[in-house]
Amino acid sequence: MQHRLKYPFKFRSLKRENPDLSEDVVLIRALRDSNLPKFLTDDALLFSGIISDLFPGVQIPEHDYGILQSTIIDVMNRQNLQPETCMVKKVIQFYETMLVRHGVMLVGPTGGGKTTVYQILAETLGNLRKLGIDNPFYQPVKTYVLNPKSITMGELYGEVNNITLEWRDGLMALSVRAAVNDTSEDHKWIISDGPVDALWIENMNTVLDDNKMLCLANSERIKLTPQIHMLFEVQDLRVASPATVSRCGMVFVDPEELKWMPYNIKTPYHKQILNSS
Repeated sequence: MQHRLKYPFKFRSLKRENPDLSEDVVLIRALRDSNLPKFLTDDALLFSGIISDLFPGVQIPEHDYGILQSTIIDVMNRQNLQPETCMVKKVIQFYETMLVRHGVMLVGPTGGGKTTVYQILAETLGNLRKLGIDNPFYQPVKTYVLNPKSITMGELYGEVNNITLEWRDGLMALSVRAAVNDTSEDHKWIISDGPVDALWIENMNTVLDDNKMLCLANSERIKLTPQIHMLFEVQDLRVASPATVSRCGMVFVDPEELKWMPYNIKTPYHKQILNSS
């Protein structure tokens, strides 16, 4: 389990970015950035209280994300979405999680905004690259979306044809192979939009591990490149094993934060209703 703990990596990266900050402040930020994305709204308040008890008197300055945050807001406005503070924070949390994890799970009920979060970040990273911002993570994003529960295991990972005895790649194998063969610096996000269960996710453990290796039934091994991220858009983790959960970064999109008012309130249809009322 020790090799899967990402706090030391986060601490070192924050220390390099902010060499003048005290270690207490850097440690609190590392703990906060690693844990807040996975908490419910009420749990986040309890976590803040625990941090205050552990580090009494330590004041944590708000981190200024600058051009990243302003670009996120611009992208949301361009997509006729309201730049609600909770959603902007969730996109930033998703970004922070992807910096330290190549496997990330967006967890939350349907309609909570999971798809919106990754789409906004994808467009934001592409726009920042066009602006010429000097950051190696700011690259255009290519997405490969599939629903692993809508097909069989053979159609997902690949299988041998019983008649011709030829191997045929599944959707996951095809997506990973296409992403690996793409030698550009662009991000490649392979998005599994469907429930997580033990029938298919256990085969992803070697992919989500530090080995980053997809092992197929025909004994082929495909090594993931640093530009590839495995994303999972799921409603819950009721049947996910601890081994799978420990290998992924978690971002919980809580609809209790967004409520119902911001949904498509800026679309022409809703403007017509508001003007006529």
